[in-house]
Amino acid sequence: MRTRTLKTLLAPSLLTLAIFAGATQAAAPLRPPQGYFAPIEKVKTGDAAQGCDATPTPYTGSLQFRSKYEGSDKARATLNVQSEKAFRDSTADITKIERGVSKQVMQFMRDGRPEQLECTLNWLTAWAKADALMSKDFNHTGKSMRKWALGSMASAYVRLKFSESRPLANHQEQAQLIEGWFSRMADQVVSDWDNLPLDKTNNHSYWAAWSVMATSVATNRRDLFDWAVKEYKVGVNQVDAEGFLPNELKRKQRALSYHNYALPPLAMIASFAQVNGVDLRQENNGALKRLGDRVLAGVKDPDIFEEKNGDEQEMKDLKIDSKFAWLEPFCSLYTCPADVLERKHEMQPFKTFRLGGDLTKVYDPSWEKGEKGS
Repeated sequence: MRTRTLKTLLAPSLLTLAIFAGATQAAAPLRPPQGYFAPIEKVKTGDAAQGCDATPTPYTGSLQFRSKYEGSDKARATLNVQSEKAFRDSTADITKIERGVSKQVMQFMRDGRPEQLECTLNWLTAWAKADALMSKDFNHTGKSMRKWALGSMASAYVRLKFSESRPLANHQEQAQLIEGWFSRMADQVVSDWDNLPLDKTNNHSYWAAWSVMATSVATNRRDLFDWAVKEYKVGVNQVDAEGFLPNELKRKQRALSYHNYALPPLAMIASFAQVNGVDLRQENNGALKRLGDRVLAGVKDPDIFEEKNGDEQEMKDLKIDSKFAWLEPFCSLYTCPADVLERKHEMQPFKTFRLGGDLTKVYDPSWEKGEKGS
């Protein structure tokens, strides 16, 4: 009887505590994986080896671009050299800021030169003030460029925002401008890519979700985080029982390349979700692991993909080490076997501007310090 009375008395308090704990957890600020908190390695002074290039002209025009696959059939697998050149020319400033910001942030985190940081922030501030890349006049290639650019810039910026060296502490006004612009762009990316029919949902949607995930952490917006998780689930639920993505199999001779290309955004989203208390590893019976394993098997034996879709696979892209940068977050989510870890170590460091720079520094810093286990 006494026990029951005690339970009855305690019940409201326990309920209050549970509600309070839940509210506290819900309000916890979004954060990136631990490696993003790394301090600046050293602070160098004196003449910098390189100055700051002129800011790329903020792109405020229409996002109507020619596709490099212009004239190709539905498989979108045959490159059109002429239209690719037109595409590269018209998007040159966008690519310059994507690559430049990533490179400058990597250099700053290594050398700590104030002018490197100022260069990056001045570039981003100029584009933020111009409200660049926000045109509502866009085609598929244009909205693709918008989400790629956002993912590149926001994920590089996350290293500055979360470093324990607090490089943005004296640049709050610029940080607010930049984050406000990222936030607006992410809203547009959500609008661009939300609720597509499944037959139109492919690697582009995963990259859009990655750009929104990186922005959610940069701006602490839980609504963006939730959207990225939702899109991740749509993506990995497309992975079949054998680890294939039906919409990427349609890419004929590039099917294996596009399966591989689908992995970086998915692995990064899962990694960012994990550290914020959302475990996506088991979604669709461990689909991300199944997809990664299928791609690694296909790289060893491309006939697996040829047997599946009837096309001999084009392997050129898969000879580029940085295309496997997804192994860094992937091997932090799952226990990679010894042969995969060995291959990963052979290809490190993984630097890719679309994921914000040097992922080996973030996920496997011991490799950088020379502690190269297998």
